[in-house]
Amino acid sequence: MHIADGYIESASVLAGGALLAAAGVAIGLRKTNYDRLPQVAVLTATFFVASLIRVPVGAASAHLLLVGLVGLILGWAAFPALFVALLLQAVFFGHGGLTTLGVNTLNMALPAVACYYLFRRAFRCNGADESRRSVFRIGFAAGLAGFALAGGMTASVLLISGNGFESFVGVMGIAHLPLLIVEALVTGSVVVFLRRVCPELLAQPGSPRIESSTTHV
Repeated sequence: MHIADGYIESASVLAGGALLAAAGVAIGLRKTNYDRLPQVAVLTATFFVASLIRVPVGAASAHLLLVGLVGLILGWAAFPALFVALLLQAVFFGHGGLTTLGVNTLNMALPAVACYYLFRRAFRCNGADESRRSVFRIGFAAGLAGFALAGGMTASVLLISGNGFESFVGVMGIAHLPLLIVEALVTGSVVVFLRRVCPELLAQPGSPRIESSTTHV
């Protein structure tokens, strides 16, 4: 879902994406506590590696994003984390591009922040009494929403660019449907694991620590 250089010829779309991404990165840096920098680094590396494992789909490729997971853990810090990951991918592997860096950052990070606000409270409401099945459902929904939102934003940008991507967007949308389910399953499983071994990662910054749950389904 990374848009490469040359796919968007509209200067206004590129400039708008860059400005909005820069604003998101600035907000993310301001909201990031120094003690959370290791988490930001780990999630940056996670997104970096996951996005490089690609499955060829015609002239393009499909890959996991894990933006829902990044959003649940980092919140607004997803913007600087994903910006760094996308920059490194573009520079070292040509995955994405430098002219589209702002657009790609916005397409990945904004859905991550949306997942943070949509699902973060669910982990705080039930506390230690929450079952693994319930935790998995929250993670599954976050993975599903993050992937779908990122895909929808990427498709919208391509359609707005007006370069005849209508058929391409349709084919890629169908091709990504199986990966959408895989992304949701992976996110749900990782969230269950984190809830058990390191629940403070899923707590809202500044909120009381959530104790590990030993509740069984």
